[in-house]
Amino acid sequence: MDVPESPPPNSSTAAAATAAADLVEDPLSNPYSSLNSHCHELSTLQDLACRGSWRTVLDKVARARSLSLLNKPHEHLIYLTFNLLALIKLRRFSDAQLELENLDDDLDSRQYLFESYPQQYPNHHPGSMVPFALRWLQAHLPLTLGNRQLSLDRLYSLLHFIRNKKLKPVSRAIDERDNKGASDDNVSQGIWKKREGLVINTIISYHLSQKEFKVCLDLLRAEIGEKEDPILLSKLGCVQMQYGDLEGAKMSFDAVEKMVAGHETSDVSLKNLVSRNKAMIYLVGKDYVSAVREYEECIERDGSDVVAINNKALCLMYLRDLSDSIKVLESALERIPTMALNETLVVNLCSMYELAYVNHADIKKTLSNWIARVAPDDFDTSCTRI
Repeated sequence: MDVPESPPPNSSTAAAATAAADLVEDPLSNPYSSLNSHCHELSTLQDLACRGSWRTVLDKVARARSLSLLNKPHEHLIYLTFNLLALIKLRRFSDAQLELENLDDDLDSRQYLFESYPQQYPNHHPGSMVPFALRWLQAHLPLTLGNRQLSLDRLYSLLHFIRNKKLKPVSRAIDERDNKGASDDNVSQGIWKKREGLVINTIISYHLSQKEFKVCLDLLRAEIGEKEDPILLSKLGCVQMQYGDLEGAKMSFDAVEKMVAGHETSDVSLKNLVSRNKAMIYLVGKDYVSAVREYEECIERDGSDVVAINNKALCLMYLRDLSDSIKVLESALERIPTMALNETLVVNLCSMYELAYVNHADIKKTLSNWIARVAPDDFDTSCTRI
């Protein structure tokens, strides 16, 4: 769950006392403040969301509203965001739409600005109090209700909004805070860059679902430009592979490998990215033994690389080694259940059970019972009934 976006820096010169008060008001600028000082029981909501306890989130929001525990406008927006996210996670899309109708469609309207409430925010930086997560959910929700085009329109608008934020010149109120201001600016730019990546990935996934490969390629190439970004290049290679341009995919993956080798990085995630790219090429060529070798190297570096674990098991299945493929997935679920428990991995494991065992129905029932005990609320249990 993304934290509420911080308002843009105040460009006006202010007295030192006012600046100090601003720091106390803004939890993103004050290392001594807590999430709860920003909003009622925000840390609890954050923790519940991270654990996937979405029904409890709904109960918390309903209780806070019924007891009038939310005193400021930004608190109502934060709780609405958590409620909306929980409803979407639980696939209650119509209820989520009703929740969203409580808002103005224009999230940039004056009613969502801190400066519109001077009595409640006397020392707060001016800017929007709308959490970024709410903007993203507003864009994503129409797709769940069958309105793909509206979702895409809103996502492209959100991307434009993010890029404007990234380009906005930075100003600081007090000279003595220049070093801290520069540090905060770097943190802010990093956050907006991550948000930009999230929205771009969402847009690409929408287009990929409709096999609109050219749009995906254009988006990725525009993003890559002169940047040396191995993750974007790998995505480009994956899209090229999906529409059959194997040579193009190899070139993209080779460029990624040279990029990572050139930086002599110790980043395990990038080394695993290179190995997974190689394994993909082997998979397409049906060289499953070589693919397994690459995935094993990934798992040795990072035992929680769920993509490598899942794909290694699939390769073993293609090699007709069902016993070992089942062991790989079962071991992952036992060892790292929080990370490994996803619908794709469980569907694959159930398919292997059906191929390997006569009494697969009983085994799948045992798996379902275990999932019911440990899975987050939004886990789709129907994946065990394939």
